[in-house]
Amino acid sequence: MLAKVFPIKLKDGNQAKAEELVQVFAPQGPGQEEGTLSFRVYRDPAQPDYLLFVEHFADQAAYDAHTGSAVYKELIAGRFADLIVEFVEIDHELVVSL
Repeated sequence: MLAKVFPIKLKDGNQAKAEELVQVFAPQGPGQEEGTLSFRVYRDPAQPDYLLFVEHFADQAAYDAHTGSAVYKELIAGRFADLIVEFVEIDHELVVSL
């Protein structure tokens, strides 16, 4: 399993727009992808204009399919990318899960 975490700083005042885009994206992209095991996006109530993506994929090929999809390119790499200041892509390896 491949785990990805993305802390994302949004441009000021874009929290609602960004959340709307991920709400649209989730069922059309990750919700339709066999190799996407989970797709979660969190807000921090104490930190405006910030989202945390936590995603799990079956393997690297599933992640590549996810980021190569037409809906990802339109909504995330396209429209969502215009709303962010910066993001960091962090790979994680699972130690324990209940």
